[in-house]
Amino acid sequence: MKNEDFYQKKISRQYISLVFTLIFVVATLVGGSLYFRFYRSDILRQAEETEYDKYFVMITDNYKSDFWRAVYKGALETAKEQGIYIDLLGENLSGDYSTEELMRIAIASEVDGIIVYASEAPAMANLIDEAVRNGIPVVTLYGDSTHSDRLSFVGVSGYSVGKLYGKQIVDIIKEKRRQDFLETDHIDDRSKIQIAVLASADTLDSGQNIIISSMQDTIRQENATDSEFEVEVVAVDNTNAFSAEESIRDIFMQEEVPDVIVCLNELNTICTYQAVVDFNMVGDVNVLGYYDSEDIVNAIDRGGIYATISIDTLQLGQYSVQALLDYYETGNTSEYFTADTTLIDKTNVEQFKNKEEQDE
Repeated sequence: MKNEDFYQKKISRQYISLVFTLIFVVATLVGGSLYFRFYRSDILRQAEETEYDKYFVMITDNYKSDFWRAVYKGALETAKEQGIYIDLLGENLSGDYSTEELMRIAIASEVDGIIVYASEAPAMANLIDEAVRNGIPVVTLYGDSTHSDRLSFVGVSGYSVGKLYGKQIVDIIKEKRRQDFLETDHIDDRSKIQIAVLASADTLDSGQNIIISSMQDTIRQENATDSEFEVEVVAVDNTNAFSAEESIRDIFMQEEVPDVIVCLNELNTICTYQAVVDFNMVGDVNVLGYYDSEDIVNAIDRGGIYATISIDTLQLGQYSVQALLDYYETGNTSEYFTADTTLIDKTNVEQFKNKEEQDE
């Protein structure tokens, strides 16, 4: 009898705990939605003289990053030209919200359009479909949700990015061939180039697979044999900067550190470069980065990063808004928009920096 009472009390406590957790989650989302509605009303009141016709929101996984702020700048400029206001959702809300929570807030707030950094997760697809059922068109940005009812996808060509990485790795392999030829007497003595690709562990992103596949195909097309290189995909926890840094530092704590580390986002590029410096491995580890922030470009200039992929972030923002505008004007739009990519390495970094200074 005592055991039955004990288990009944235990189950009751677990049930109460679950109820309180659900209440807290609901209260947080409702509170965020109400706050955002008041914030939106305030924005529209302030903008009466400008007469904004529609109100869009952009949802990302980290509104503070240089990459996303540059994308938002392109979106904001394009929207204002058309008498539309677009908000980078999250920066004006208290607390940290996931992309899924921000989607719920945007849907409840009945915005006129959503631009979201999506994934292939079923939860994201369901939220996009819910928004569309409520009459809100959704454009996926940089990360896609192919099984949802999204209007368009705006991103970069993973195939092109993979080719750019592959060609840089071929140059590294060729340099190693020359060194091995001078240092070894037999081909069998030559070691493989170890390549680590840092893939995000917290998202389902088919784009990552396309980049990696294209990179490997490009290396082989340039007459590099399987005996000369080996690719390993390393999962990195990109939940926040600290977790990403810890995941990457673990790579440098291993007995054998990769010869080449390929980074597929801005955060991993910065963290990898810092680890290369901290472990005194500049020149020993070739870092292929992503994005062209000031820190990354300066690292190329100093030799800490071998090369990086520059994304036309203004285009990403412009195309996202244009997709929604096309929908409202004609009832349809292109399913895919692709922004330009450029490789920055030691051969053109000065030219790139001079161009940036002129643009400013």
